[in-house]
Amino acid sequence: VKNPLKIEPVNPSHATFDLFVQAKTCQEVKKHFTELCRQLQLDPKDYSNFYTKLKESLNYWKAKAVWTKLDKRASQDVYEQGKACAQNKCLVLGAGPCGLRTAIELSLLGAQVVVLEKREEFTRNNVLHLWPFTIYDIRELGAKKFYGKFCSGSLDHISIRQLQLILLKVCLILGVEVHTGVEYKGLIEPSVEKGWMAKLEPPSHPAAAFQFDVFISAGGGRFVPEGFKHKGLRGQLAIGITANFVNRNTAAEIQVPEISGVARIYNQKFFQDLLNETGIIPIKMCAYGCLEN
Repeated sequence: VKNPLKIEPVNPSHATFDLFVQAKTCQEVKKHFTELCRQLQLDPKDYSNFYTKLKESLNYWKAKAVWTKLDKRASQDVYEQGKACAQNKCLVLGAGPCGLRTAIELSLLGAQVVVLEKREEFTRNNVLHLWPFTIYDIRELGAKKFYGKFCSGSLDHISIRQLQLILLKVCLILGVEVHTGVEYKGLIEPSVEKGWMAKLEPPSHPAAAFQFDVFISAGGGRFVPEGFKHKGLRGQLAIGITANFVNRNTAAEIQVPEISGVARIYNQKFFQDLLNETGIIPIKMCAYGCLEN
């Protein structure tokens, strides 16, 4: 008896793209991306042509949904069809949300971009509250294609780790080089033969040979590269108490409204009740129920 169902053979590159999209760690993302490039015989260092060649080589409906989002973004006039910064080579320190988002923007402008991150994995589970314009921006980069739960229902927040994974995948698709496990140690001033370069640890890392004309530090306020000044504004210090609970992603949990910042002056009864019950004098209720005293 013949099987009336025709089972099409699985295209290896389609399966690898699925693994890339679903990857939940930094190293898994990089591993599946490298394998995808090998299967499609693409050179990720060919940054100016990589995205175009990837679209031509990967004829897969799930991938096309991502291309649609990125093409729409890249078509904005400000990018000048990827030629606005085509002559620039940029080094970005730090693969946090700011560093990766900056790298994406530079890549859309046509620049060659290299990102350095001293950590091997993304481990920060801190939750970020996203402003409406931030949600729109990240969604337009295809965030829902990589993380279906992104800002669904009444949720307007995401863990730093998950946000990094989304942005990392977009970076790689656009031809950005992202190196983990490499630490920046300082700048090497240009000479007659070479331009600006970076001292790295390990010194033999391939990125140590990268010559750049744009240098962006996204390592956070505590990290200030030598030769640069840092100025920050700090508010009044407070003690924050955060309670984390397991989110089982039930329909009821998704619909729970969030407290996006309530000061004592705006809800005096609420804070007075807390004082009566606990003896603590809270001055503010932050997003997700964090008390500041």
